Amino acid sequence: MTAEAVPSAVVPSRDTWRGPLWLAPLTALWLLLIYSWPAIPASGVPTTAHQLAAHGLIALGLWLGLEHTSLTPGQRRATWLAIMIPDTLWLTVAWSAAINGAFHPDTASFPVLPSAIFLPVIIGAPLLLFSKRIGQVLDAIPASWLVTLQLYRIFGSWAIAAWLHGALPGVFAVPAGIGDMLTGLLALPAAIAVATGTAEGRRAATFWNFLGLADFAVAITMGMITSPGPWQLIVPDVQSIGAGDYPGVLTPAFVVPSSILLHVLSLRQLRRRSRADIARR
Repeated sequence: MTAEAVPSAVVPSRDTWRGPLWLAPLTALWLLLIYSWPAIPASGVPTTAHQLAAHGLIALGLWLGLEHTSLTPGQRRATWLAIMIPDTLWLTVAWSAAINGAFHPDTASFPVLPSAIFLPVIIGAPLLLFSKRIGQVLDAIPASWLVTLQLYRIFGSWAIAAWLHGALPGVFAVPAGIGDMLTGLLALPAAIAVATGTAEGRRAATFWNFLGLADFAVAITMGMITSPGPWQLIVPDVQSIGAGDYPGVLTPAFVVPSSILLHVLSLRQLRRRSRADIARR
């Protein structure tokens, strides 16, 4: 299966694009809420909720995608388990390590947090990019799924609230928080665009993916140079996210590499759809 052809009659109208505008005031309301009651983000409940939601949606989307492939039931189960078991173990280990303070820079002689960010990407990206089985799944699922999934990025506004309370340095929190919010707010328009099945829609989704990856490049860089350790170049008045405090540290330890891999998958899917479209022509 390849990219679905969408008749012009079902291409979203301009009125459909008004839907994403509701996300902006809702995001502002959430930012006001967590700023007014800092106990909410400090409790870890929002972090827990959106991580479990994202994990569950990935599991569901993968299973639904596998059901649309030509794989046998046994192959579908094996593929689903081969992806979800490591992902679940990774979430469990990161969560446990964060609660027990393992990400604090003074608890280990090696950089635990940078390892938690980069190792999953280094290991997972080649597997996701070159696996034929994953390619079959990407051909089976709508291209809008992988884009819409990252709506949870709007919750990156917690960094802005933490900065306003003096809990994070602005040099890190402002670009990281704004970049996450923009990625989350633009996820729905990008998903609507790519759902049209047009080349323009795929270009819009590709731009959105690069925007999301650029946000992480800035956030990771600023986090490293403002956190205690061998790469620190800026010593802020308050501790950066690299201080390893729960629940904030779960964002770089689990959410960031998960989101990077979702961007990698989306870009591979969009490239496959473009090639299929050229082949049909």
